[in-house]
Amino acid sequence: MARIAYVNGSFLPLHEANVSILDRGFLFADGIYEVTAVLDGRLVDTPRHMARLDRSAREIGMRLAETPERIEAIEKELVERNRLTEGVVYLQATRGAEDRDFLPSPDLAPTLVMFTQEKVLVDSPAARTGIGVATVPDIRWGRRDIKSVMLLAQVLAKQEAARKGAQDAWLVTDEGMVTEGASSTAWILTYDGKLVTRDKSHVTLPGCTGDALADLVGELGLTIDFRPFSVEEALDAKEAFNSAAGSLILPIVSIDGRPIGDGRPGPVTTRLRELYIEHARR
Repeated sequence: MARIAYVNGSFLPLHEANVSILDRGFLFADGIYEVTAVLDGRLVDTPRHMARLDRSAREIGMRLAETPERIEAIEKELVERNRLTEGVVYLQATRGAEDRDFLPSPDLAPTLVMFTQEKVLVDSPAARTGIGVATVPDIRWGRRDIKSVMLLAQVLAKQEAARKGAQDAWLVTDEGMVTEGASSTAWILTYDGKLVTRDKSHVTLPGCTGDALADLVGELGLTIDFRPFSVEEALDAKEAFNSAAGSLILPIVSIDGRPIGDGRPGPVTTRLRELYIEHARR
């Protein structure tokens, strides 16, 4: 069955789904996006994703083509039309299309596109074995709390990680502090039983999966220390993992080639992943 996409009010076969070369998302990266997981044919953590989308739009002074409620309805219909059981819905909203000028017209009609993508989330081989990450300098702009389509720095980071034989990248400041994963929230578990991840600020993107996870950790008697942590502290951690809509909770077994803990997915990370999947399916 041909995949169906959504473009500015219309559901179209993917190969017919197009936007103008004058779209400001293409010319200036003047746009935002969201990725929402789909499990058992249902959207996961949608209220969090819609709230973050709305916030990102407001932060850059951009009008969305539809209300968050209408966007959620479109996403659900797109999942149904594509008969998607497991995977993600990608959404991109831009300021619109017009002749190239840094200053947009005030009445410009915004662009809204969405498509689905099949992806193994629950029975992921990477979740069973864990992944290695490489640390890469964080060269992104200062407003990382906005989910911008300006992702060149993340692309370069993941390329560098792949060249080093790792499966993902952690972005690091000049002072050696981890900000986040190239497309995820970074976490460590200390030997005194505390989860550590950065608090919300302009430095990192607020993760929807991480926010949901934060509501679940109490079931394991864990507390979260919201603060920065260094690469050295991460190397000395008991466990480490990433959280993201496109991978859920993903164990990290090595950083820059050095094993974390015993070099295998840790029991706490494994249980947190199970708890999150249970939450997602509810």
